[in-house]
Amino acid sequence: MISTSLQPLEAPSPAFICPFDQACSYLDAAARELKLDQGLLEILSRPRKVVTVSLPVKRDNGEIQVLAGHRVQHCDVLGPYKGGIRYHPAVTLREVSALAMLMTWKCALLGIPYGGAKGGIAIDPKSYSVGELERITRRYTSELIDNIGPSVDIPAPDMGTSAREMAWMMDTYSVNVGHAVPGVVTGKPLSIGGSRGREMATGRGTMIIVREALAELGQSLEGTRVAIQGFGNVGNAAALLLHQAGAIVVAVSNSAGGVYSEVGLDIPALKAYAAKNRGSVVGFPQALAISNDELLTLPCDVLIPAALENQISEENVDQVQAKIVAEAANGPVTLEASQALEARGVTILPDILTNAGGVVVSYLEWVQGLSYLFWDEERVNRELENLMVQAYQQVIHHAKKRQMSLRLAAYTLGVGRVAQALLDRGLYP
Repeated sequence: MISTSLQPLEAPSPAFICPFDQACSYLDAAARELKLDQGLLEILSRPRKVVTVSLPVKRDNGEIQVLAGHRVQHCDVLGPYKGGIRYHPAVTLREVSALAMLMTWKCALLGIPYGGAKGGIAIDPKSYSVGELERITRRYTSELIDNIGPSVDIPAPDMGTSAREMAWMMDTYSVNVGHAVPGVVTGKPLSIGGSRGREMATGRGTMIIVREALAELGQSLEGTRVAIQGFGNVGNAAALLLHQAGAIVVAVSNSAGGVYSEVGLDIPALKAYAAKNRGSVVGFPQALAISNDELLTLPCDVLIPAALENQISEENVDQVQAKIVAEAANGPVTLEASQALEARGVTILPDILTNAGGVVVSYLEWVQGLSYLFWDEERVNRELENLMVQAYQQVIHHAKKRQMSLRLAAYTLGVGRVAQALLDRGLYP
């Protein structure tokens, strides 16, 4: 029996907020501020390479299923492409294209010598066995073998993938070229060249940016009330680090639902509970059950959407009560909702800054692998801290100087650096 999951590329429905269109809107706003030449804007608005591959895979029951795997490489003017591999049912080519573009600006903003890329397969990894996921990952890697490499394009984990998938990718690539190539991916297990601190990196970066934003307002993490949508790798780490710093994490949620406590959740106990319940926080004792939608509208000081895009839109933005929204996910606040929140004086910490901790430590892992010198976790965290704080200070300074939002300031800095590099390199031929 043969089934197919190849995705049609027709335009989305009018009600759907397309991530790629939204990413282009942010690019257009930055381009107007920078007064970019139209030809330069055309280059920046289009990915350099789009690869879609067919992935036949044999299921455990003998059925052959054909999946579609995507890899979009947006711009490599600053260095090799860099970006995660996402396994999620909602993966589309336009979504992956948007995330690749955002990665370009993110790397430039943080001063990392990478260009943006993103990859994905539209599957729910929970519906596949470990053996099936390994076969999917290895086939995907082999199909992309000519398009990735430590000096070309360096994948990393993303939603639905982890160090396990990166190990499979590294091994598949290495077997095909005839020798071990640890630098082909980042986010690997420590045993094969991974970096200490990588698993907590995106959550740690989020905590650092929230801390810096509060300090800018004359406040501290101590006693700050925080709600976090998403309790995967990013939200899980951010919750623990914020809890350890004295913040009161009043609510967290995942795809199955959420929990709320007026006095604050015991995050170490909640992590242990979720680990025993396949990642779910539902049913955690001494907490009230809430939905994902309810979490977004809770009274709190800081709201951290750390799940999917388009979670705060014109439909629920009027109900958001947080004073600071920290975008730990990619594009969790729509353009219209972002403008509405800013008009109310809500501080939005943009995704290309807030969730950059992952790519920062991926870069540090890549550097360690190329030099074959590996650092302790203290040094990795120190380097991460320095780059995140430096980027925040540049964004806040630019925002004040130009009288603009933090989002526009971040995009203007990132886009401007890539545009300048393009101008300096010139066009070939």
